[in-house]
Amino acid sequence: MARSKIVVLDFGSQYAHLIAKRMRSMGYYTEIALPSADIKEFENAKGIVFSGGPSSVYDEKVPEFNEKILELDVPILGLCYGHQLIAKSYGAEVGKAETGEFGFARLELNEAGKASPLFKDVSSVTQVWMSHQDGVLSLAEGFEVIGKTKDCPYAALQNLKKKRFSLQCHCEVKDTPEGNKIFANFASFCGMEKNWDEDTVLNHIIESIKKDAKDRNVLLFLSGGVDSTVAFALLNKALGQERVLGLHIDNGFMRKNESASVAKAYTDFGFNNFIVKDAGDSFLKAVEGLTDPQKKRMAVGENFIKVRDQVVAEQKLDESKWMLAQGTLYPDIIESGGTKNSKTIKTHHNRVDGIQKLIEQGLIIEPLKDLYKDEVRAMGKKLGLSDDLVMRHPFPGPGLSINVLCSDGKISDADKEEYKEAEKELNQIELDMFCEDCSKELEKSVLPVRSVGVQGDFRTYRFPAVIAFKKLDGGFRHLPKFWEKLDAASVKITNSSKHINRCIIKLWQNPYVEDSDFKIQEGYCTKDRLDQLREADKIVLDDLHNANWYSKIFQHLTINIPYATEKDHFSIVLRPVCSEDVMTARFARLPHDLLTAMVLQLSKLNKIDAIFYDLTNKPPATFGWE
Repeated sequence: MARSKIVVLDFGSQYAHLIAKRMRSMGYYTEIALPSADIKEFENAKGIVFSGGPSSVYDEKVPEFNEKILELDVPILGLCYGHQLIAKSYGAEVGKAETGEFGFARLELNEAGKASPLFKDVSSVTQVWMSHQDGVLSLAEGFEVIGKTKDCPYAALQNLKKKRFSLQCHCEVKDTPEGNKIFANFASFCGMEKNWDEDTVLNHIIESIKKDAKDRNVLLFLSGGVDSTVAFALLNKALGQERVLGLHIDNGFMRKNESASVAKAYTDFGFNNFIVKDAGDSFLKAVEGLTDPQKKRMAVGENFIKVRDQVVAEQKLDESKWMLAQGTLYPDIIESGGTKNSKTIKTHHNRVDGIQKLIEQGLIIEPLKDLYKDEVRAMGKKLGLSDDLVMRHPFPGPGLSINVLCSDGKISDADKEEYKEAEKELNQIELDMFCEDCSKELEKSVLPVRSVGVQGDFRTYRFPAVIAFKKLDGGFRHLPKFWEKLDAASVKITNSSKHINRCIIKLWQNPYVEDSDFKIQEGYCTKDRLDQLREADKIVLDDLHNANWYSKIFQHLTINIPYATEKDHFSIVLRPVCSEDVMTARFARLPHDLLTAMVLQLSKLNKIDAIFYDLTNKPPATFGWE
């Protein structure tokens, strides 16, 4: 008997597969399909969800859409781009909204909304997550408004006769707290019964590994992070340790003593089918002199393949009998533009040309490619892995190389012009959320260093805004204890600016230098800068562990930026984030005393000129800066 399902049409949103993941986690079997899918793919579909996407519905080039899908007599729920597509398809006007929305908004239900089957047991005013510049500008015949936000009068629409619902917000992210209620209501309206569970997922992955591997053995890159560790455990369970070899490459970009601790953790757990390869010199050479973040990632990814080939030769492995495995997650794929309609946010090291060629040849196994971080951790626990292995903060394959920002010390004319525009925008923004005393000595500036972000499903590469408060003794800056106000300031700045995608706060500055002494310095990904970063990173992680805060946040990144008073000096940015699915995140609100103690230790590092704290959620910023 065929399984009933809900089908998600992927228009290229960063969150498209998160919709399916949310539905599956609630017990509803869900599949992903292209918007151009043939009608026969909707057999046994109880409902359809249209995802968001990076395009505008009125663009010349939009994802190909099979309009016959709208003729199906099944309920349809549109989100973001899907919301606008449904409106346009039935005759409404869609265009640039007067005010875009990125981040939190309050959805207010009217009387029709309170009575809607989509909003059963949902609060009449509920928090939602927005990420859009376009909007529905008029109402299609037969549709009614059931909810609005301050800047979006057509935020929620329905046509009960046609079984059509659409929302401008993203229900699939945790930052829409009642999103699961909305999905459950939609599933109920569809007549969908629960038919999916964790055991089914595990069995599906195990059987897929066996099918893909056939009679071949598997070599897996082991970074020591959660993803590759869980992938390693799954491969061992499916194929047995004698057919699996783990390769941990010390690429010179590891944290302090990281490779030794990784090897010990694996041995303690009972893995005896892995080797450690020291290849630090080759990786440093691969990124030598590079400043472009994408080129750095590509160089690191391609070098992994070269080292893999060396190990194959050293171990005398018969390549015809071996495949390569990776701990790739779905967010890695979609941020690399790995789905038909998605845009590239960053080039992931697991999707460089060398890897793509192996994928096309059917020589890559990726057991976790349809999962998200929280699902991977749940899978690891189900397999019996210890918390030391499963609950570690994520550590990407390129390691600290992508946390060392590089520059040739020069600023192009184009960057100078955009920087001036960013300054002009920031100066026009009034931060009226702070008290009078804080506002008196509030300073605003723009950091002349670009960082990567994601806004409306597009990759952005823009400047961070810097806010700083009253100067205290020893170079410290006054830090307001009300994180909500700092969050509000960050959101206001990034929502109001075209050239800014982050907001950071200055915590400390060398008391012997002036603001005017700072400039972009020439700096590359060298062992010296990596060692600087390793020392700073260790201080932060040790403090988080000692204060029992390590397990309370999803990940902490320490960023080394070449913004200082002289060459070989540096500044750092602290980037702790809270997230469950990687697709969205909030900056972590560390306790004031913990942060103060942390900054005090960091300020004693040699050649450090300033310390900042990243106040930006995702979107509009990604976790890292490259």
